[in-house]
Amino acid sequence: MPSKSAQHRHEYVLIVMDSKGQKEIVLTNDSYSLGRGNDCDIRLQSQFVSRHHATLFKRTDKEGESYYRIVDGDSHGKVSVNGLLINDQKFLFHDLQDGDKVVFGPQVSAIFEHRQYDVFPTLPPDDPFDITLIDPAMIGNDEEEEES
Repeated sequence: MPSKSAQHRHEYVLIVMDSKGQKEIVLTNDSYSLGRGNDCDIRLQSQFVSRHHATLFKRTDKEGESYYRIVDGDSHGKVSVNGLLINDQKFLFHDLQDGDKVVFGPQVSAIFEHRQYDVFPTLPPDDPFDITLIDPAMIGNDEEEEES
């Protein structure tokens, strides 16, 4: 039977921390609006955050690899009141890297993660060749153990 190799996978995750706690959002769309507005894709629960505080855009580099860029304000160019603080520096836009911390306002932040992992193929449960061999030496004798 030919062996199947592991498949490399990756995903982009935004871990948001605000007044409602912490939540993980797996990023798959081409764009996201972030803010306290009801129409935002990712709602940030704080009075210190603009209605449309930031926008995430999925982009592709020269090698064909995707990444996310965060832009201060809405998709029409209107910037937020507090701006974006990324890794303790103020930016109008930034190409996110694994581990970047984005601060939107007091007690409202997000961590960007680029998770990479391998998925290994599994055998179907009814595989006739999937057996477990037990060495008799591995089976302990309870009576012998009690006498010791």
